[in-house]
Amino acid sequence: MKSTNTNIDRSWSPGVTLAVASLTLTMAFLDALVVTTALPSLRTELHGSLGDLEWTVNAYNLTFSCLLLTGAALGDRFGRRRMLCTGLTVFLTASLIGGAAPSVGVLIAARALQGAGAALMIPLTLTLIADAYPRERHAWAIGIWSAAGGLSGALGPIVGGIIVQAIGWHWIFWINLPVGLALIALAVLRVRESHAGHPRLDVVGVALATAALFAITWAIVRTNTSGWGRGEVVLTLAGGLVLFAGFLFWERRTAFPMLPLTMFRHRNFTAANGISFSLFAGLFGGLFLMSQFFQTAQGRSPLQTGAQLLAWSASGVVVAPLAGRLAARVGTKPVMLAGLLMQTAGFAALALITDRHTPFTDLAPLLLVAGSGTAMVFPTVADEVMASVRPEQTGVASGINNALRELGGVFGVAVLASVFNRPHVYTNPDTLVAGFRAALWVAVAFSAAGLPLIVSLRRTSAPPA
Repeated sequence: MKSTNTNIDRSWSPGVTLAVASLTLTMAFLDALVVTTALPSLRTELHGSLGDLEWTVNAYNLTFSCLLLTGAALGDRFGRRRMLCTGLTVFLTASLIGGAAPSVGVLIAARALQGAGAALMIPLTLTLIADAYPRERHAWAIGIWSAAGGLSGALGPIVGGIIVQAIGWHWIFWINLPVGLALIALAVLRVRESHAGHPRLDVVGVALATAALFAITWAIVRTNTSGWGRGEVVLTLAGGLVLFAGFLFWERRTAFPMLPLTMFRHRNFTAANGISFSLFAGLFGGLFLMSQFFQTAQGRSPLQTGAQLLAWSASGVVVAPLAGRLAARVGTKPVMLAGLLMQTAGFAALALITDRHTPFTDLAPLLLVAGSGTAMVFPTVADEVMASVRPEQTGVASGINNALRELGGVFGVAVLASVFNRPHVYTNPDTLVAGFRAALWVAVAFSAAGLPLIVSLRRTSAPPA
């Protein structure tokens, strides 16, 4: 069943579609990353604990990861452009509330609402691109889209540092408002509407998937404060797994499943999603702690921290589109393998040499290697996922890939934070460095876990000449 385009108005534009999708991705990723630079300021001004800081990151990731499949299903059923605009509206409302938050509790709630808005719009960005361009141009277009993600990584820390230092942390949220309103206007005027042609929404599947992902993610997040063996964590995790088993049972029997399980019979689809989980578990966990290391252990200002983190993130702007073009020539597998090896090696070297007095000139090359590796994997994983499914399944495939990526991020932050946390971690810089280095080795392990999955990828077709 092919994607059904309901808008026959020729005013739509593939270029504008790519721009709207890329800028939407940039805004959502930017808001996920910009908070990391503001964590020390939030801890001081809102009197937050380590658990509160973790929740300002994970509340966003929690609702984001839980609702991604729902967002993809709603877009397929009711229109991808329509649900993109709905997600942007929710995201902007949450940004307004977050910037005005009088307490850390209100901020966490606003972050959760932001994640819900992002879950509606992010899986549809990739689907709209796939619908706007022919298959032979997907690698190029996804490279540009991935570069936008890299741009958000480059801008996130430095923008966060500038805003926090110059006008206060509130504006890291309020800056979204004019950008988001412009994107809604462009989407309505110049983006073509499309559906996947599903005759009805799988309501039971949506409810089971959302509840299962919420329970599993909640249990992972709570491990840092409750521990892996506590009844709260064990029971919630077990309940989530039972709900997920019920979801799989339902999807095998319903006439119109939101998640066709036959997709996972394709080795490359399954492996690519596992690679994405491993990549972002290491990346998000490492980034969560990196800004705190620079500011608390090495005494950097928010602006200095943001500038130094550019060595990690700025390479994505250049590397991601180049990786997309190279993958179109030689295939995704070698580019993906080289990238994940670079991220793993970069994290390992940082864990070996980092201390309170390590000069930035020693850290910068390692951050550049790790960041370039990430930028090589991100577009190639997305292209592999989209190439592994039929055209009418691209919305669900994008939702699955985004959900597993965000679950990887939540899992990485939770596990690395639990390894990092120890008595006097914020009052003794040497203790913080010890926790940071130990946590980085966990990030190395997460990244390395994706390497066998890359090796298992099959070459589905010869690369174009």
